Amino acid sequence: MLSYLSHRRACRAKQQERELRIKSLVSYQIPITTRDQEILGQFASEVVTKVHSGALDPQDVLLAYGKKALKAHEETNCLTEVMISAAEGWAKDCNKQGPLAGMPISFKDTVGVAGFDSCIGYSSWVGKPFKKDSPLIQLLRDAGAVPFVKTNVPITLLAFESASDVWGRTTNPHSKGYTPGGSTGGEGALLAYGGSRLGIGTDVAGSVRAPAHFSGIYTIKASSSRFPKAGNASGMVGQEGIPAVYSPMTRTLEDLEFFWKAIVSMKPWEYDQYCAPIPWRDVNLSEKKVKWGVLWDDGIVAPSPACKRALEQVVAALQAEGHEIVPINPPSIAKAMKIGSQLTTNAYITATSHIRFWESNDPGVAQALILLRLPRFLNTLHAWFWRYIMRDSLYADLIQSWNVKDGQEFYKLIGEREVYRQEWFDYWKSQDLDFVITVPNALPALKHKGGKLGWKSCGYTFLFNVLDYSAGVLPITHVDRALDALSEKFKPRNAIEAGAYAGYDANDMHGLPVGVQVVGRRLEEEKVLEGMKIVESLLRKTNAAYQLLEK
Repeated sequence: MLSYLSHRRACRAKQQERELRIKSLVSYQIPITTRDQEILGQFASEVVTKVHSGALDPQDVLLAYGKKALKAHEETNCLTEVMISAAEGWAKDCNKQGPLAGMPISFKDTVGVAGFDSCIGYSSWVGKPFKKDSPLIQLLRDAGAVPFVKTNVPITLLAFESASDVWGRTTNPHSKGYTPGGSTGGEGALLAYGGSRLGIGTDVAGSVRAPAHFSGIYTIKASSSRFPKAGNASGMVGQEGIPAVYSPMTRTLEDLEFFWKAIVSMKPWEYDQYCAPIPWRDVNLSEKKVKWGVLWDDGIVAPSPACKRALEQVVAALQAEGHEIVPINPPSIAKAMKIGSQLTTNAYITATSHIRFWESNDPGVAQALILLRLPRFLNTLHAWFWRYIMRDSLYADLIQSWNVKDGQEFYKLIGEREVYRQEWFDYWKSQDLDFVITVPNALPALKHKGGKLGWKSCGYTFLFNVLDYSAGVLPITHVDRALDALSEKFKPRNAIEAGAYAGYDANDMHGLPVGVQVVGRRLEEEKVLEGMKIVESLLRKTNAAYQLLEK
């Protein structure tokens, strides 16, 4: 009972604090003016250039984005820590000649900002503000940027939606019945709505790419050691089997390139010991024939009609321009899922250890825990049932290995991961690929709580975390009820596919964003960006480019 009272008290206090902070922002409650709209309509590079010249005051930029962010929050419940009052002082004193001068930046709730909590949905972490800025915040301040809001996540950070008892549920700005993704879902909703242009999230199985795909924004998941990550909050400290990476998320592709270059220009390796000293490397693909390998199906969950249509649209545009397109049959993705899932089993125990007895958990994570806590002999029987009774060897293999690992088991898995990475390296080299292009997820956005059945369907993103490859997502189109209905002949091949497709309904999903994923090898962020630019330029050339949400 004491735990329950402490939990409810912490949730109520945090929500009241957020509400009071918003109510105190009187000048941000008035309607958005024509001047505000002009600022909001400019690329980040244009805003920074005008701050450099003195044509724009950083406080005016903050006012415009603060107003829009609060509107986004009113619509989607996307914000956690509202730092706008403090940001007014930061904007006044910012470095007005830095590469991000005067530009408001939003962050996933994990990012450590001095004086503000990073509770990431755990009520037991409420009221524990960071004592100092993380290296990432230090770098951004030196660059002239203005931190102004933090955004919602799922408790544990292990879900493709964003909800907790502390902060409530974030909705998709395109459709309230659907999630904007996770675990960086609040950021996806805010950027899609236009309440920010430049944001930062983390990714360990698709946590910036799923929100980009679900919400209709842009991102490139960094390889490990490319982007600052030290000094922030994590419920899974020590989880290095599939390390989390911090990565930028933006409203437009132009903003994504600008943001990446600005961050790297600040020499992040001088702020964060995780970062390798790699300056920005310009890539020119105009003088060669670019070869794209298409991953049409990961062999686990086939892309839905909507997602397949988006991929087909991009492939057709590339082929029409003379690019070389080849279907690929890479090393087993089921093997990657088996290795990757085993390397993260202990993370589920660690991440849920911070949850109070009465606290709500994500439904997918809760289901994973039930299986994870089965005695191994029951796990074996469970796998036997799926293998020999249900004739589903793929799911049986995953169940069989779904248990907490000791040190020796973990070492063995690291060895298997490295062998698998070399297999992919050799395959990519043998095919002489420049990029792999595929869907970011088999489905568009999930309905709220859809992760209860669909949580296992993450192969198209998780694969590239196992490989530590650079992977970008850009929006392509929207679900169309007339074009994307599921065939009556469709029959799931396995339990994971069945769980995913339990949530697919093209009629209800009509209008939701659909993206594609452009993948390069490890530490090829610059090249991935160029690949994304090729795709978007071809779509713009035929007036088929994605239309951003305007509200």
